[in-house]
Amino acid sequence: MKNSYSTGVICCLIATLSWGATFPIMTSALTRIDPYTFTLLRYGFAGIALLIALFLREGKQGLSLKGERIGLVWLLGSVGFVGFGFFVFLGQQMAGKSGALTASIMMATMPMLSILVNWVLRKVAPPAISIGLILMSFFGVMTVITKGHYSNLFDVPSSYSANGLIILGALCWVIYTVGASFFPTWSPLKYTALTTYLGVISIVVLNGILYACGIVPVPAISDFVFVIPHVFYTAFIAGFIGILCWNIGNKILTPLNGVLFMDIVPITAFSISAMTGIKPSAPEIAGACITGSALILNNLYLRYRSTPQKVAISIRDN
Repeated sequence: MKNSYSTGVICCLIATLSWGATFPIMTSALTRIDPYTFTLLRYGFAGIALLIALFLREGKQGLSLKGERIGLVWLLGSVGFVGFGFFVFLGQQMAGKSGALTASIMMATMPMLSILVNWVLRKVAPPAISIGLILMSFFGVMTVITKGHYSNLFDVPSSYSANGLIILGALCWVIYTVGASFFPTWSPLKYTALTTYLGVISIVVLNGILYACGIVPVPAISDFVFVIPHVFYTAFIAGFIGILCWNIGNKILTPLNGVLFMDIVPITAFSISAMTGIKPSAPEIAGACITGSALILNNLYLRYRSTPQKVAISIRDN
């Protein structure tokens, strides 16, 4: 049991560390290629690697969707990979150089968003304290977005689009993560591989429409060559290894414990950005701490609330 728990911790650490590095890496990639094409490249290669791994691990049976809810698998794959890839990276591109820091902080709101998603899907209302901590978490996000100048929320509405897209992308990933609970008999590898495969089909179709309509130009050969290292990292390290480790870790630890590791994403992104010359300001660090504190406090509260309270019973001798 102890070894299994340790495996879950290591898996969640690997996943969140790899994701934290993704956002600074994307800052460079998005200067040469659009987020839609990059999403196709990233998840396309990751999906191929995952299908091969699934076949080697579980054989043809692992690839079979006979008797399964194919529509739900496709929907979750599309929401998770189309939604996250398109919205988050488009928002990061729109936000410019500071987009990596902002996007990484948004990822730390996922645990709080998962409470809201669970409320909607399972009709389980969160306790009042959790709602308060959700508001605290988003206050931290607002601190990062405005750099402590809260009046900018009203003075600079142009930033709403980028930040709104990133939060929408984070919400999509929460729905995808929660969706794994609808397939309790599947291994984490099978859920990851099949949802990625069907999600990539949606990405191909949508990209084809964008190219055909002239909304997004097809990148030049030189642009594809430029992003090769970016694609390699995001597809095989953050994609294949990261997503698989995340699903394994959450299955072992349960989402209540696994989501705590999302706080590592902004810490990693901040550290890498600082090394590349983009240093977070004091308000951005403060906002990250506020969001992280809300996440930890909510986790501790839910643990306390779910622990059966011991009732002392006094026995009186007759």
